[in-house]
Amino acid sequence: MTSVNPVLAAILCMAILSCSGQRPDNLGVNDGRLTPCPASPNCVCSDHCDQQHHVQPFLLKQPAAQAWETVKQVVRQLPRTRIITQTDAYLHAECSSAVFGFVDDLELHLRPADNIIAVRSASRLGHSDFGVNRKRVETLRARLQQQNIID
Repeated sequence: MTSVNPVLAAILCMAILSCSGQRPDNLGVNDGRLTPCPASPNCVCSDHCDQQHHVQPFLLKQPAAQAWETVKQVVRQLPRTRIITQTDAYLHAECSSAVFGFVDDLELHLRPADNIIAVRSASRLGHSDFGVNRKRVETLRARLQQQNIID
């Protein structure tokens, strides 16, 4: 029976557990819109036009300021999610996967004049996300609908 080299095992564990990737420098709102998705299928965005990446924005049922406070509370309650930036109209959160700790970026942009919240969720690493980002957005949508915040 062969033994495992402890140094090699430690390096492998560090590589697997450090799957956060670098925080993208193109996050945020530019010209009133969230950053477009890359060509890879590991991103969804309400500001993106192609069918593969598009999700519907959240249509508000309550006044924008009131809804925004509840939205921030609901995002805080998402599993393994940490809010990084929040303003009166923008929120960026990092969402980590349960097993390997892969980090995805969730962004929300409140647009009171349009009565919506634009949304974007994207993986930092890899090509495919097996639908995780779309599921995250739809889970958030369902929770906000349950609280009568959005249609």
